[in-house]
Amino acid sequence: MRTRDFHYELPEELIAQEPVEPRPASRLLWLDAEGGILAEGRFADLARWLRPGDLLVLNDTRVIPARLRGRKASGGRVELLVERVLPGGAELLAHLRASRPPRPGARLLLGPEEAPAAAEVLGREEGLYRLRLEGAGEGAGAWELLQRHGEPPLPPYIRRRPGPADRERYQTVFARRPGAVAAPTAGLHFDRALLAELERRGVERAWVTLHVGAGTFQPVRAERVEEHRLHPEAVEVGEATCRRVAAARARGGRVVAVGTTVVRALESAWDEAAGALRPLRGETRLFIYPGHRFRAVDAMVTNFHLPGSTLLMLVCAFAGRERVLAAYRHAVARRYRFFSYGDAMFLTRGEAPPAAEGWR
Repeated sequence: MRTRDFHYELPEELIAQEPVEPRPASRLLWLDAEGGILAEGRFADLARWLRPGDLLVLNDTRVIPARLRGRKASGGRVELLVERVLPGGAELLAHLRASRPPRPGARLLLGPEEAPAAAEVLGREEGLYRLRLEGAGEGAGAWELLQRHGEPPLPPYIRRRPGPADRERYQTVFARRPGAVAAPTAGLHFDRALLAELERRGVERAWVTLHVGAGTFQPVRAERVEEHRLHPEAVEVGEATCRRVAAARARGGRVVAVGTTVVRALESAWDEAAGALRPLRGETRLFIYPGHRFRAVDAMVTNFHLPGSTLLMLVCAFAGRERVLAAYRHAVARRYRFFSYGDAMFLTRGEAPPAAEGWR
């Protein structure tokens, strides 16, 4: 399978630079793996497109202010995107941009020039820089530095500096467990009123945690899809979620994953021998592309993804490459907004609109 088979043409002006308000006012395209495009509407229409007894599974990760700016002690600017704060809080792993890569032992000054924090470069691990903060106390260190001087890690295709509003807008309203360096963007379309409406209509809710890493923005450089490898991401699927998934299936409800991160978390936790979801706490490198057999997920909500990305490959695995790329061409023609702050899709397999009013 070739990576270039997952490319499509996208005018740059369709890459959303700002979110819409209110959150559920974004557009929503219903695509079925068998029926093609079934409906177009607004994200708030999801309350009518889901059914009583369905289970909505959401990712409760919280984005940390992971982007740090600073300079080398010898001069020269550096920019860090923190991938992970290591246990103890004194060391971290980060992507680093500089005119010349710093060597082990180099000293970096991070944060404002008048009161920077100093860090030593320890080396590299799987393409990431390992840094130790000088004078960091147990349990604080990097976390305190990020909260004081870090910026929201907006994706590189958003070509502006983050503003004060991005600190909360680049979060889901249900974010509670810090650790992600990119938002689970399908969840950005929900506000509390829509969540309450779904609950009133009998749609149940469950949670997973998958701390999205910066690797989500890394291009697939391998010519063949099967040769690509994902960076590990921390994941947790609890016992309560496993029970809710089993109960939804037993009553005939759909398990609806909100975002590719939830899909990967649930599919990672599936126990093939038991034929059921099992609790999982650890890391996942699961790479889903066409040919994957979905066990835990019946439908999904997702944004429009970058050409040739692993996220687009996952969507194609779920709904079929030709169907998905045709829907993307439709979305381009209809001037949908793409990527993190853009519009969304509702993906099903062998479904139909609940009523004629669903069509737009």
